[in-house]
Amino acid sequence: MEAALGANSDDMAAHFHEDFRWMGNQGCGTKQGLQAFRSNWQLPLRAAFTERDYKTERFICEGDWASCFGHIEATHSGPFMGHAATGKRVKIPYMDFWKIVDGRIADNWVSVDFAHVLAQLGEDVFGGRGWEAFDDGTATPPTPQEA
Repeated sequence: MEAALGANSDDMAAHFHEDFRWMGNQGCGTKQGLQAFRSNWQLPLRAAFTERDYKTERFICEGDWASCFGHIEATHSGPFMGHAATGKRVKIPYMDFWKIVDGRIADNWVSVDFAHVLAQLGEDVFGGRGWEAFDDGTATPPTPQEA
């Protein structure tokens, strides 16, 4: 699967059921079926980010479930969420969870960290209110009494 995506495979039916479901986090959307996945995820991602290198850190499998997490290193070569191509190399963190039926992906739950990608392009989608400030001590989380 990962090798096929990394190689720009156009034969996705070898990996996915025709009627599979792709459920992404906010900003990624939900794709019903292989054609919707290709038209509304795979091809736009290829257009926005070229020279992709998939860096999966861990695969985990149990029964008819498989998952992985890692990131894609890619060049921002086309429009992405209002940002014109910058030519920057970016890191696109992801997690995938697959339900396997008859050797192909039937359901795919996905989390892609677009907030991290946009930060690399100079946009803070949290408007300075991200909780990273708790980590570096520049802000203090409210106590239960203050909340």
